[in-house]
Amino acid sequence: MADDLTFSVTGPERPPRLGPGELARRIDEALGRCVRDGERVLCLVPDGTRTLDLPFFFRRVAAGLRGLASGLDFMVALGTHPPLDAAAMDRLFGLAPGELEACYPGTRLLNHEWRRPGALALVGAIPAAEMAALSGGALRDALPVRIDALALGYDRLLVCGPVFPHEVAGFSGGNKYFFPGISGPEVIDATHWIGALAGTSAVIGMADTPVRRAIDRAASFIPVARSAICVVGDEEGVFGLFAGEVEEAWAQAAALASRTHIARLDRPVERVVSILPPMYDELWVGAKGMYKLEPVVADGGEIVILAPGLAEVSRTHGAVIRELGYHVLPYFTSRWERFSSYPLAVLAHSTHLKGRGSYDPASGTEEPRISVTLATGLPEPLCRGLGLGWLDPASPKLARLVAGGDPGTLVVPRAGETLYRLTR
Repeated sequence: MADDLTFSVTGPERPPRLGPGELARRIDEALGRCVRDGERVLCLVPDGTRTLDLPFFFRRVAAGLRGLASGLDFMVALGTHPPLDAAAMDRLFGLAPGELEACYPGTRLLNHEWRRPGALALVGAIPAAEMAALSGGALRDALPVRIDALALGYDRLLVCGPVFPHEVAGFSGGNKYFFPGISGPEVIDATHWIGALAGTSAVIGMADTPVRRAIDRAASFIPVARSAICVVGDEEGVFGLFAGEVEEAWAQAAALASRTHIARLDRPVERVVSILPPMYDELWVGAKGMYKLEPVVADGGEIVILAPGLAEVSRTHGAVIRELGYHVLPYFTSRWERFSSYPLAVLAHSTHLKGRGSYDPASGTEEPRISVTLATGLPEPLCRGLGLGWLDPASPKLARLVAGGDPGTLVVPRAGETLYRLTR
């Protein structure tokens, strides 16, 4: 633990946000650079677990491509997130019931179906030698590259989404909207496991990572033209917008996000209270409130995830997570014959949330570097059974911490997208 409890926070840098008129103008310019006349376009967008004013972007993209594109559909790049029903889809895009059909005839709003084999198409394979190099020798087989088959029916795939630090890929966005956004389970599992082996602290907030190289390589097999509108912003607006070839636009956005979405502390803290926004309603995504804060917590410290409305572990992977629990990486790798048959993406999630630490197979002793405590809607027996701490979100102790009653505690409102690092 740190002896001196005082600490100071610098950053992140927040330049002036673009006004609605300027943002609309830049989107129109971006569409002119990204889309050719007469192309049929599929626009890939995030679900509600990313900060983006999607209703604004949807209406502007639809207006900007009217008369330019011969067709326009939108697909939510869900990865393994749950699909949206019609009402949820309308809410995501800011549409009133019936407005899509009345005002945007011919435009479809689509879910990615990652689990249905018939919904996927094989577009290539990353050779075994490349996979071994990317994974440090852990993955030695060729990796089939599958994407949603619907995407192959278009002339242009247009990514439209935000870029900020990410625990697996370094930064979100860009080709990540294909992998895992609209990919098959093989690439989802492989890339998450590569990220777990590299370690969250080694990749988060880094532009060049093994996972980003794997994602970009997988994207090279897609036989459809790809472009991107990469957005850097927060809940109050947009700082910057970059458009063009996916890799170039993403790199420019990541460079800006490294200033706008990274804060720095001059010394480690004993505890962080990570307050999640409502968009994180399950632990699968709410764990981002831990990933982005772990680098500034002292050895033996604690991260408290405060989210009273979070009442699910994972709608998609909950059964497997309940079976496995949350553990440090060596817990799995030291007994690989036991765990190798589990989905690698779930194993990776488990280790990401538990954080760094050690495991002794002889004694069965697991020692995480820090502790993770949930102050959520998940019941105490479940939290402790998963290997995590529990705290009543309505407890007076937590109220005192949030109010600033402890000098060794960092309170972070709206956690999950801004990365905190130490200056030394």
